[in-house]
Amino acid sequence: MSRLSQRPENPVVGVSMPHESAVQHVTGAALYTDDLAHRTKDVLHAYPVQVMKAHGGISRLDTGPALAVPGVVRVLTGADVPGVNDAGMKHDEPLFPDTVMFHGHAVAWVLGETLEAARLGAAAVEVDIDERPSLIALGDAIAAGSFHGARPVMVTGDVDAGFADSAHVFSGEIQFSDQEHFYLETHAALALVDESGQVFVQSSTQHPSETQEIVAHVLGLHSHEVTVQCLRMGGGFGGKEMQPHGFAAVAALGATLTGRPVRVRLNRTQDLTMSGKRHGFHARWRIGFDAEGRIQALDATLTADGGWSLDLSEPVVARALCHIDNTYWIPNARVAGRIAKTNKVSNTAFRGFGGPQGMLVIEDIMGRCAPLLGLDPMELRERNFYRPGQGQSTPYGQPVTHAERISTVWQQVRADGRVDDRLREIAAFNAAHPNTKRGLAVTGIKFGISFNLTAFNQGGALVLIYKDGSVLINHGGTEMGQGLHTKMLQVAATTLGIPLHKVRLAPTRTDKVPNTSATAASAGADLNGAAVKNACEQLRERLLQVAGGRLGANASDVRIVEGVARALGSETELAWDDLVRTAYLQRVQLSAAGFYRTEGLHWDAKAFRGSPFKYFSYGAAATEVEVDGFTGAYRVRRVDIVHDVGDSLSPMIDIGQVEGGFVQGAGWLTLEDMRWDTGDGPDRGRLLTRAASTYKLPSFSEMPREFHVRLLENATEEGAVYGSKAVGEPPLMLAFSVREALRQAAAAFGPAGVSVELASPATPEAVYWAVEASRRAAASPNGHPGDGFATGAGAPTGAGAPTGAVASSGV
Repeated sequence: MSRLSQRPENPVVGVSMPHESAVQHVTGAALYTDDLAHRTKDVLHAYPVQVMKAHGGISRLDTGPALAVPGVVRVLTGADVPGVNDAGMKHDEPLFPDTVMFHGHAVAWVLGETLEAARLGAAAVEVDIDERPSLIALGDAIAAGSFHGARPVMVTGDVDAGFADSAHVFSGEIQFSDQEHFYLETHAALALVDESGQVFVQSSTQHPSETQEIVAHVLGLHSHEVTVQCLRMGGGFGGKEMQPHGFAAVAALGATLTGRPVRVRLNRTQDLTMSGKRHGFHARWRIGFDAEGRIQALDATLTADGGWSLDLSEPVVARALCHIDNTYWIPNARVAGRIAKTNKVSNTAFRGFGGPQGMLVIEDIMGRCAPLLGLDPMELRERNFYRPGQGQSTPYGQPVTHAERISTVWQQVRADGRVDDRLREIAAFNAAHPNTKRGLAVTGIKFGISFNLTAFNQGGALVLIYKDGSVLINHGGTEMGQGLHTKMLQVAATTLGIPLHKVRLAPTRTDKVPNTSATAASAGADLNGAAVKNACEQLRERLLQVAGGRLGANASDVRIVEGVARALGSETELAWDDLVRTAYLQRVQLSAAGFYRTEGLHWDAKAFRGSPFKYFSYGAAATEVEVDGFTGAYRVRRVDIVHDVGDSLSPMIDIGQVEGGFVQGAGWLTLEDMRWDTGDGPDRGRLLTRAASTYKLPSFSEMPREFHVRLLENATEEGAVYGSKAVGEPPLMLAFSVREALRQAAAAFGPAGVSVELASPATPEAVYWAVEASRRAAASPNGHPGDGFATGAGAPTGAGAPTGAVASSGV
């Protein structure tokens, strides 16, 4: 086992413990970015001037009326920017635009002594625009040929030959909606300037180094003149990876121009209307199977709704393509990706980062095609799993390591959930209940861990040991409630061999650990944990030399366990505090900078070939639902999950992440129906679901009555910190089992073998249309097994509605 993966005696990692800030969270003592404004003197409040049109050039911007409002101090416009008027890494996002690109686009910011004064000042700003045609719906953008960014194509094998060899060929398309992050803490920033012109920004950001970079180039400064700190976030989910930079830049610009601290904090409506979402996608596909139901060929085009600027759309689409195979070996594939340019907010990272969109396409295909092949969906999925020892690679050329875990988690969840017994019970229930049906589905996941961009796969840390033996660690990751800081404390204590209470963690700051990557891609613990471990190992090696001298032994024979240094075969002990004090007196350096870079990655973005991921995470979920045939209303009765996190660094944290990820995925797939005004009236482009009253989030009522989560045992990941694996994003895709169970329940209202189309999100309304389609199939020639799809004629054609599919056999 590698040095990175091996665990020492009595490690603190692997011990279940609560989140390091749990008590502060539940008592209200935990501080967030906006809380700091109330502890800061003479703060000015910023308020955006939003234009409520979807698209148009600004012909007049008059800030004079705002300056006449009592309490207004200044109005920020593009003319005030001393550096580059852009808030994006692609240089396509003007901080102060001269063209409105989406409904609610901010064109100026008002600074006021109070938030109310700033609000009234923003309302007084006069803006005239020359309206232009706008593209709101993804389908309209596709029809208009409105695209931007890269258009990758992933090819493996001989697709034409694969289809020629297929006994069954099916084709279809699916469109599924965006998803709002809806973090508890909205976007916030607080900026101050000191007497030497140094800019200090507190920001709710997942990527402090990039926030620092954007603030610096907006202000025309060097990065060493800007410091960004992230104390903690009240949720991020990817929505604070790129989007916070502009808000931090506004606060920093205001502070620079006025000499006073400036606070930016969006209210919920502003956050919903101004910040990006998960990319909605449209996919058109054609798939071929052999006579036994094994995939022979796939040809697909995936189109993401990028919104008005690129943001992270290109890597999101790349990851979608890399995950369209999910757990299935596809020997011949041609998959194209593209980004539609629409007049909506710029869509951005969201937990899974395109992976869920790609995987949803193949899982929808499997669920729709299984009845047409005369196979149970679980059987079709199993027949197509990657198999160990077969030399199988992904469509982009990466060998699938630990492929046996796909079947292992699958079989474990079937056993844990008594799936075979419950399927018989469900069949009996359905036979006895004509107007209520139950369905049970099992789905698996294979998710690649690492950033798409190889350069991002690095992490840094700074560890300080003080004379009294206490330890302070700094690392480049940010805490958004996911427990990263808890794991880093455990890693440091384990590596140094000391009790956890000896270690404290400092807030993430760019002047302590520079050039960090975003806390994203599920790589926070992998990158920062390895960097913390590296720094602690340097310190431990120095201290072992000191301990060897005190104990009269070779340093290689000394072990530090639970805060006590001992030489092998000796009863003599040296307490940690005494060891540190001795090291100080001997002038031994008691600080170390740690670094880690993920090895073994290579990626050719143009050829779309390589090994972009360090490893794959695996999981499987079994979900049972019950559907009311009169309304389409449903409830989740039971969920069983087995998930692979390697050797967990912190089991309680990881189980919480699995549970939370699953529920968030279920929200995306079943509840969260984002709607935009696509009419030609004055509100065209307006986000309609702009509050919790209209945008439905999972709550206690959607939680399954039985929810069982188990972490895969004996699953050490070689080459990862203490044998662990990432946990943040992969569990979200386990929620595919909820949607597939709803498909099974809807199919139970029709004849055996009917293939059900189901919209995503599968709201009760969508499930009702699927139920009605199944019922109609009983009286339709197309309802016979294997002949076609049951389609919900008359169903609404919103963003989540699937479009028709055609099945052909004997090709």
